[in-house]
Amino acid sequence: MLTDAIKGSIRDAYARVKDGLPGFRARAAQTRMIAEVAKALAQSGGAAVIEAPTGTGKSMAYLIAGVEAAQALKKKLLIATATVALQEQLVERDIPLYLKLNGREMKVALAKGRGRYLCPRDLRMAAGSLGENPQLGLGLDADLAIWSKPPAERDKQVLRKLIEAFDHHQWNGDMDAAPETPSDMLRAMITTSSGGCTGRRCAHFMACPFFAARRAAADADIIVANQDLVLADLTLSSGDESWGGVFLPKPDDTLYVFDEAHHMPGKTIDRGAAEVFLTTAVRQLSRLGRQVHAAYSLTDKEVIGKLTLDAGDEKLQELSNALEELEKEIRQAWLPDPAETEPMYRGSLGQLPDNWVHHATVLYVAASEVQRWLTTVRRAVTEMSEGGPTQEALSRELGMALERIDRQVRTWRAWSSDDPEHAPPLARWVTLANDQQLVCHASAVSAGALLRNILWDNASAVVMTSATLSVGGNFRGFADAVGLPNEAVTVSLPSPFDLGAQARLEIPAVSALPDAREQHAQEVTDWLAENLDWEAGNLVLFTSRAKLERVLQRLPIDRVRKVRAQGSLGKTQLIAEHVAAIEAGKGSTLFGLASFGEGLDLPGKLCETVVITQLPFAVPTDPVGATYAEWLESRGRNPFMEVAVPEATRLLIQYCGRLIRSETDRGRIVLLDRRVITRQYGSQMLKALPPFQRVIERNA
Repeated sequence: MLTDAIKGSIRDAYARVKDGLPGFRARAAQTRMIAEVAKALAQSGGAAVIEAPTGTGKSMAYLIAGVEAAQALKKKLLIATATVALQEQLVERDIPLYLKLNGREMKVALAKGRGRYLCPRDLRMAAGSLGENPQLGLGLDADLAIWSKPPAERDKQVLRKLIEAFDHHQWNGDMDAAPETPSDMLRAMITTSSGGCTGRRCAHFMACPFFAARRAAADADIIVANQDLVLADLTLSSGDESWGGVFLPKPDDTLYVFDEAHHMPGKTIDRGAAEVFLTTAVRQLSRLGRQVHAAYSLTDKEVIGKLTLDAGDEKLQELSNALEELEKEIRQAWLPDPAETEPMYRGSLGQLPDNWVHHATVLYVAASEVQRWLTTVRRAVTEMSEGGPTQEALSRELGMALERIDRQVRTWRAWSSDDPEHAPPLARWVTLANDQQLVCHASAVSAGALLRNILWDNASAVVMTSATLSVGGNFRGFADAVGLPNEAVTVSLPSPFDLGAQARLEIPAVSALPDAREQHAQEVTDWLAENLDWEAGNLVLFTSRAKLERVLQRLPIDRVRKVRAQGSLGKTQLIAEHVAAIEAGKGSTLFGLASFGEGLDLPGKLCETVVITQLPFAVPTDPVGATYAEWLESRGRNPFMEVAVPEATRLLIQYCGRLIRSETDRGRIVLLDRRVITRQYGSQMLKALPPFQRVIERNA
């Protein structure tokens, strides 16, 4: 519990921050947040959800309470964010500043997933295979070659520079800080996944940047990580029916703070999703067969995993035949509409045709048998004492094949299993890819049950925070989405800014609603051309790329020259050009999609008008959302009012939050969607928005 000693250390830490930070301004919202974080983290099984608007100073608030609570309780403090930018801000600025002001020396580690670190083994293999005909032995050069196509000259140059920087200890292997930015193809070649990694058996283990970061995290007092990595750890079994603690500290030894927590439901659902590209899977099994032949030959074994090579070949062939049988069944039963741009067959309430389920059951058994056998085959290869380059290449390829087989196992298990009676069903659907092959998908539709199991019931204490988690102070939607325990505390803090004086919300008298696509796009174009201050800094947000491009095509050319549209350049470069233009007094307008509506910080003159072209409702064809909506309807509930409106409202508040970033900012938010006036749910959405001054024009 929160003892007097912990309270005292938190008060002292806050006083030192207040006295040591130039221009520090005491804010009631921040002190309230410190108190709530402290109460939650100091209690065994403590849980709190805290909505802290921009300007609250939430990172310093959870550091003050979290560091002191963790030290007193002898726990690790783990801060998980959704973006690399916030992770770097915490590690490079906020945490060092806090520790300096409080005279503390603590070990801090930044933990990322394997894919964000260089793999020294794969780096050597890529460099070693630069020759035209790399010889790996066993006649399998094509199946084990690391280059999928002849390397471009720039790839060769970048590869040499990365090797030189890493070998001379001028670079620690963090791909986000690479001295040269590799192409997507090269980056994939010199990083690895958990399947492709051989861990301690790798000859490069002691020099591996990922394992160096893992050792640093194990030794650290404060760990900063991305949410995906934390979820990956929490979903791994550590034995005895417990979860987590595999490559991050054990959950019951850890105080968790999830910043940018509004991403947690979606990231958790994505973590459990699985898919199989049927044609590709068959082709990969053929290649895998040749690699398994190489494994038997290299290890000089007649039997591995209780199977001879011939018996193993039969297992692979059975799985391949079963995939082709399922594809035949689906193509006979489903004729995609050629007019659809993204054809999809979705099982209503997650239920698929009986014969598809039968085939999935056969596939689940076959894929599971291959998975067990292939695990043993790979182990036999990695445990060899002298295998040379062929052993390394084969270990990597078999590990990656195991990952693909695991996706099959998870997909076919989801397709063939029954749903719990009183819980939402899994979403199960089929799509047709651009190359006309069938893709089978499965996903949970809610993160709540999984997060209850792996996080809330498992961790020492958890705090989730973000600028937007509730709808007008109502946390029901977020609580359901993350499986929040009933005893958890929920707090919505007020904005420290005078939003009524600093910002104006305008709803112009446009006549068209967004469902009239062409007419609404034209009205958006006309309003922007005539009413936007093109000499200032602006942000215009769209819910679809199609509408963004439609408007861009219709704008007068003198206006288009001042637009920087998302997708034309990388996000960082786009924003840098926007900032440079504003500072030069030229005016600049950013056109962006959803990712520009969250987390973008454009203070002062960089953004004086935010235009929201339409309410950010989720795409109704999303199979996960559609399945969940059907389930709610089957229970007499209203998915539109329970899920769609609250989520669109939360996003709308996020979008509005791009405008006022400090006490001195001034500006306007323009909403070009009259549904907030004409629809019954609109008044609910408007009521939940911050208390901006409001100007609602009447239609003539």
